[in-house]
Amino acid sequence: MAEFQLGADFIPALHKPSALLPIAKHHDSLLYLIEKNPVTIVVGQTGSGKTTQIPQFLENAGWCSDGKIIAVTQPRRVAATTVAIRVAEEYGCELGKEVGYSIRFEDVTSASTKIKFLTDGLLIREALVDPLLSRYSVIMVDEAHERSISTDILLGLLKKIRKRRPELRIIISSATLQAEDFLNFFSQHSDNQEPSENGNDEVGSIISLEGRMYPVDVLYLESPTENYVEKAISTVFEIHTKEPDGDILVFLTGREEIDTAVQAVAERAAQLPSSSQPILALPLYAGLSTEQQMFVFDSPPENTRKVIFSTNIAEASVTIDGIVYVIDSGFVKLRAFDPRTSIESLTATRVSKAAASQRAGRAGRTKPGKCFRLYTEKAFQALPDANIPEIQRSNLAPFILQLKALGIDNVVRFDYLTPPPAELMIKATELLFSLGALDEYAKLTKPLGMRMAELAVEPMMAKTLLTASSFNCLSEILTIAAMTSLGGSIWIQIEGEKRQVESARRKFAAEEGDHLTLLNVYQAFITKGKKESKFCHENHLNFKAMTRAVSIRAQLKRYLERFGIAVDESLKTPATNKGEQIRRCLTTGYFAHAARMQPDGSFRNIEGGTMLHAHPSSLMFNRKADWVIFHEVMETGSKIFIRDISKIEKGWLVEYASGYYQLKS
Repeated sequence: MAEFQLGADFIPALHKPSALLPIAKHHDSLLYLIEKNPVTIVVGQTGSGKTTQIPQFLENAGWCSDGKIIAVTQPRRVAATTVAIRVAEEYGCELGKEVGYSIRFEDVTSASTKIKFLTDGLLIREALVDPLLSRYSVIMVDEAHERSISTDILLGLLKKIRKRRPELRIIISSATLQAEDFLNFFSQHSDNQEPSENGNDEVGSIISLEGRMYPVDVLYLESPTENYVEKAISTVFEIHTKEPDGDILVFLTGREEIDTAVQAVAERAAQLPSSSQPILALPLYAGLSTEQQMFVFDSPPENTRKVIFSTNIAEASVTIDGIVYVIDSGFVKLRAFDPRTSIESLTATRVSKAAASQRAGRAGRTKPGKCFRLYTEKAFQALPDANIPEIQRSNLAPFILQLKALGIDNVVRFDYLTPPPAELMIKATELLFSLGALDEYAKLTKPLGMRMAELAVEPMMAKTLLTASSFNCLSEILTIAAMTSLGGSIWIQIEGEKRQVESARRKFAAEEGDHLTLLNVYQAFITKGKKESKFCHENHLNFKAMTRAVSIRAQLKRYLERFGIAVDESLKTPATNKGEQIRRCLTTGYFAHAARMQPDGSFRNIEGGTMLHAHPSSLMFNRKADWVIFHEVMETGSKIFIRDISKIEKGWLVEYASGYYQLKS
C-alpha cells in the first residue's frame, strides 16, 4: 500500500459545499464591514464556516495583493493543522503552497502562502522579528472566547499595533457572551494612549452569523455518578443498542482516561452479538500525531458507528461531521499555577455553563441530536458561567519574557483584557531575575535574556541550553531539550506488555535519572537504530515521537547557530563521562524545581510545604536519591507527581542559584 499521505481525496467527510454553510449569505456584508472597520467581531456557532470561509472570502476580495498574507490564529495546534488541511483542499492547492500552517517546531508554509493558519503563541513570536507584523494585511483571532493566555496577550499587542498600522484589519471570532467585551477593549484608550486624531473612536462592529442548529435534547442523570469514565462507557453501549444511527462524541479530561475508554469500548464491542452493528472507538487529544488526529474526520466503514473520545479540543476548535450523540462527563482539565509553591497543576475541574452548552451544541449539527450529561440538573445549575481566563491562573514567566523582548518594559501597564494577579507577576519576575534573564532594574539582559526569549522552549530549558557550552555538554543538552519538548511519552505502553516495556527501558536506564536516560535513548536511536522504525518497534519506543525529537533538535540547533553558538557534534566523549556536567548544567536552569527525598520515598520541595511523588513513568520511581531536580509537575487527583527527574548535589543549588537559595547557618 502507498505511503499514507494526506492527499486531496482524504477529507470527504469534512467536505461540505461552502455555498451551503450559514456564512455564505453574509459574504457581502462581512467584506463591507471588514473594509470599513479596523476591528470586526464575528459571532458564530462552531460550524457556521467562519474559520474556513472568511480567509477565502478575503483572499478572493484582494486582501493578499502586494504579497500580503492573511493570518488566522488558533489557540490549539490541532485546530491550526486540521483547518489548514481543510482550507487547502477547498482552495485546490497543495498544503503549504497558497494555504499553509505554522505551529511550534513545524512550519508548512512557503513563499507563495497567502492564507496562513498558526497558533496565537507563534504569531507573538513573529512579532519579536517584525514588531508591527507588517507581512499581514488581516489578522483573524479565532476562538478568542477561550481566553487562552496567548490569545489575551496577542489581543493586547494587536491593540498597540493598530495605532501604528491603521490599515491593518483585525477580525476576532468569539462565542456570543464575550463579543461586547472584545469590542470595548479595542475601543477604550489605555492610560498612556492619546485619542485618535479625527476624534472618531468607533473602531469596529459586531456581526452575528447564526450556525445551523437542529434541536438537541439534553438528558441529565437522576443521581450523581461515582465514576464518570465508567458511566460514559456504559452510556455509549446504551446509545449503541437503543438509539438510531449516528456517531457519538464523548468528552473526557485527558489522555489516560481516553485511552482507557477506547480500550474498554473495543473489548466490550467484541462481545456484542454478531448481528449488531460494529462500533469503532477513536481517541482525540493534543498529544496524538497529526495523522492520528485526522482519523476522527474520516467516514467510518459502512454500517459502523463511530465513537470519539475527546478532550475539550472538540468543544470548539474542530468540527466533526456525523455526530448525533454527545456524552458530557462535566469535567475538563485546567492548568492552575500556584505562585506560593511554583507548582503548575493540571486538575480535572467542573466545566462552565458556557462550555457545557458548546458541548451539547455538537450534537445538533447535521440533524436533531441528544446530549447525555453525566451529572444532575441541579449540578448544572451550580456550574460557573465561564472559566477563569488562563492569564489569571498560569505561570507568566514565558510571557513576561516575551513582552520584555518585544520592548514592552512596563509589563504591569500593558493593556490586558483581564489583568493578571500581582502575585503571579511577582513570582514570574523573580524567576526570570534568578535565571539571569532580567537585571535588578527588571530590564531584559543582553544577550542572555534576549536569546532566552527567542528560543522556542520555556525559560528554564532556554537557560540550560544557553549555559551548556560552558559545561562542555551542548550537544547532549540539545538532545535533552528536544526529548523533553515532545509533550508525550516516548514509550509505547501496550496492555499486558508492561514487563517487556520495563525491560526495554532498563536497557537505556542511567543511574542518575531520566534526563540521561532520554539522552541514551536518543543516541541509540540515531546510531544503532539508524533512525529506523524497526529499532523503535523492538524497543517499545514511539517512532513518531523519536523522529519528531530529531527534527526539534535540528531546529533548536539552528537557533543556537543564529546566536553564533557552535555545536560540536563530534561525539568523542561518551555521554557517561559527562554525566556530572550535564546534571550540573540542568541545575543552572531547573534549580527552582528542586526537591529532597524523604525517608518514606516521597519528595518535598525546598520550602518543604509540598509533598511530591515520582511519576510511575520516571526511573526515579521507587529509587533512592537525596536531592533531585525535575522538569514538570502534574497534579492528578490527590497526588502531585514530578516527571523527568535527575539526581543532583545540594551544593550545586547554592553554587548556581545563590540569588534563589541560601544555606541556613
